[in-house]
Amino acid sequence: MILGLGLSAVATHRFRSAEQRFGARLHGRLFTEGERAYAARKRRGFESLTVRFAAKLAAARALDLPTVPWQELEVVRRRGQPPQLAFHGGAARQARERGVARTQLSVTHDAGWCLAHVVLEGPA
Repeated sequence: MILGLGLSAVATHRFRSAEQRFGARLHGRLFTEGERAYAARKRRGFESLTVRFAAKLAAARALDLPTVPWQELEVVRRRGQPPQLAFHGGAARQARERGVARTQLSVTHDAGWCLAHVVLEGPA
């Protein structure tokens, strides 16, 4: 059963502007240490961060979070597997209370846009 849907599109030039304005402070506020480390290993690390931000926005919409706890929403990528969402703290509590059993995450980036789609599933 589908419990929540979230879709987000982030223009890379807008994220780049915010990054240039706030720098490391922005990264520390929006991304977990693991997300920053993953992006640092990538040739196009900027796009990796931007698409993760889009995924966090989509996840927050799917969970219907009144405030967005950026560090509590994490995009995890294990070698040979598609990206997955991990919830921590209050976001994990909200997911449990809503009965979320599985998450589906799809991300892409091309032509100046980063897109993310999140599906939250409950027990069948």
